[in-house]
Amino acid sequence: MPLPLTVVPIPGPGAEDVLVAADGRVWTGTEDGRIHVHDPAAATTRTVTATGGRPLGLELLPDGRILVCDAHRGLLVLDPATGDLETLLTEVDGQRLLFPNNAAVAADGTIWFSDSSRVWTVEEWKSDLVEHTCTGRLFRRTPEGRVDTVLDGLAFANGVALTAEAEAVLVAETATCAIRRVELVDGEPGESSLFVEHLPGHPDNIALGSDGLVWVSVASPTVRALSLLQRSPRAVRGLVRRAPSRLTPAPKHTARVLALDGRGATVHDLDFDATRWHFATGVREHEGRVWLGSLVQPAIAVGNVVRREQGQTRS
Repeated sequence: MPLPLTVVPIPGPGAEDVLVAADGRVWTGTEDGRIHVHDPAAATTRTVTATGGRPLGLELLPDGRILVCDAHRGLLVLDPATGDLETLLTEVDGQRLLFPNNAAVAADGTIWFSDSSRVWTVEEWKSDLVEHTCTGRLFRRTPEGRVDTVLDGLAFANGVALTAEAEAVLVAETATCAIRRVELVDGEPGESSLFVEHLPGHPDNIALGSDGLVWVSVASPTVRALSLLQRSPRAVRGLVRRAPSRLTPAPKHTARVLALDGRGATVHDLDFDATRWHFATGVREHEGRVWLGSLVQPAIAVGNVVRREQGQTRS
């Protein structure tokens, strides 16, 4: 049986990511460019600011401000007390970032962030998956402001997370249902490898939880038609991309998240009731609950962490 899920309406479409601050308030950004904060204790939600773009991933910075990965405007910094915004980064190596998506922030202020595509913008995310451009990247921005390309050629680079001991950084590849791992030696990126492959669905945002596990939002179960299409000739992929939307592969209506330990083993596999809310693209575990964001829903959602007993099948 699917697990119960509480839906929290947000005054805007597409609350894509969620961030739980130290005070327990939950932040999210919507398609109309606005950033909102929900207070679970008071059961209130208010709009704090508007970026003028499309906010996606949100992360806390060491000074208490919030990093915003804005798909249109680059990396922004939000002062949660005043709503003031500062532009941190708009381009790398002289080229404008086309699709900044998600990030993780180290204790010293180093920012690890993804750019999903060099070809398609957030509004055309399906086109990148269908064409399988493999133009996603993982970047590092140092506290001094230097930006380095850590990985290139990623299949729709998406969620980013540091491991519990910060000995590695992880990045999700949505198109191939995999997560890559980059070793960190004294904070410097080293060898990369597959952390997890053959996930049971397409991962979106990922985040380190308060429990030390890496939580993964599974936007959709594996779509067989998409997998077959990715192996077809480029001309075929382009033809399908231009076809009416009803003829292209589509995500299924689910609300599922995973939690992985440092070896990539699954500790939790939570399948929530998707009757009123679906397409989980953001996840944060906080004190035994998981908060979820969705690219397509005018709401966030929250459910309890339920441990699957050994030998028990997934609901």
